[in-house]
Amino acid sequence: MPIATPEVYNEMLDRAKAGKFAYPAINVTSSQTLNAALRGFAEAESDGIVQISTGGAEFLGGQYSKDMVTGAVALAEYAHILAEKYPVNIALHTDHCPKDKLDGYVRPLIAVSEERVKAGKNPLFQSHMWDGSAETLADNLAIAQELLERTRAANIILEVEITPTGGEEDGVSHEINDSLYTTVEDAIRTAEALGLGEKGRYLLAASFGNVHGVYKPGNVVLRPDLLKELNDGVAAKFGKASPFDFVFHGGSGSTEQEILTALENGVVKMNLDTDTQYAFTRPVAAHMFQNYDGVLKVDGEVGNKKAYDPRTWGKLAEASMAARVVEATQNLRSAGNKIK
Repeated sequence: MPIATPEVYNEMLDRAKAGKFAYPAINVTSSQTLNAALRGFAEAESDGIVQISTGGAEFLGGQYSKDMVTGAVALAEYAHILAEKYPVNIALHTDHCPKDKLDGYVRPLIAVSEERVKAGKNPLFQSHMWDGSAETLADNLAIAQELLERTRAANIILEVEITPTGGEEDGVSHEINDSLYTTVEDAIRTAEALGLGEKGRYLLAASFGNVHGVYKPGNVVLRPDLLKELNDGVAAKFGKASPFDFVFHGGSGSTEQEILTALENGVVKMNLDTDTQYAFTRPVAAHMFQNYDGVLKVDGEVGNKKAYDPRTWGKLAEASMAARVVEATQNLRSAGNKIK
């Protein structure tokens, strides 16, 4: 199937919310990791989301120029061609973008899609994230309003993060403390500024103790039940039941029960990066250790071309990451739920 159209992407999110499941959003940084993500979704018979962070886009742009927009556009165009060979719907998304990178990343990418839409085409990316969690909520929402107006006109969905996720990702870091919990007042102010769909659709990355990176269960206090409080508080004021489409950030190490509670309370998208990075790298490390004298020319020998051929260990990495994507679809209950 081709990359999801705006209509299909909206249907995907509506089906997830109604069915109380969520799509894994897999961060990719190369054609290899893109293939792994697409393969995992196809094997699980799950639609899904592939996303590119600012750091991932910079890496994709090549270390000569490190151009984020070039890197993101190049992989997105490649994905549009490649995805046609997979029997699932895939939405393309850009991950965390703080204020200092908006002009070098999200705004130019929205402009690319605006030109495509003017020409009668679909947008290049189906959604973009604005991460204003380091700003005051007033400034955060003011920028979100400007972006939402543009994304709505270009048939794109905006994702907003209104309060911090702990830990560090692509240079954006927050302490692990009580600020990691969004309040009902925060949610109401968001609804007042961005509306509840009438000004354009957006996904809400609310904080309920989330932390980016690696941590063991129990080290972070997640409160996915907080999402119900946010929905209920806004519903009581505006009269719209279950008003928000939530995103789960910093989910590595979450327990099965925490994930299920989040799904029951309106999460439709859950980001995966740390776990899939490890799944990709682990078999590569094993191959290098197990074939030490093949991947290296030890003591004047010639090594083994079949051992150091990137295709040899690259196939292992793809298979392992794809398997982790399948596991994620099962945990999030999107497996077997692709749009027929």
